[in-house]
Amino acid sequence: MKTRLNITIENSILMQAKDYAASKQLSISQMVEDYLKVVIKPSQKKNILDLVDELEVPENLTPEADLKKLFYEEQSEKYGF
Repeated sequence: MKTRLNITIENSILMQAKDYAASKQLSISQMVEDYLKVVIKPSQKKNILDLVDELEVPENLTPEADLKKLFYEEQSEKYGF
């Protein structure tokens, strides 16, 4: 069910919003509703370890490779450690 909402904003912002909405073929109401959905959506922050686990393993990497050692070797070549 849709409900009516009155807001007060600066005229210049309203004019810019109308221009933007017209260029995207949206209504101001739809823009505001979409924005509010984004704002109130609970954040789904992931742990960095979960993100790392989701990364693809390079094809040329063997399962028994020592990744830490490979990293430091690559850095020493790149930066002259």
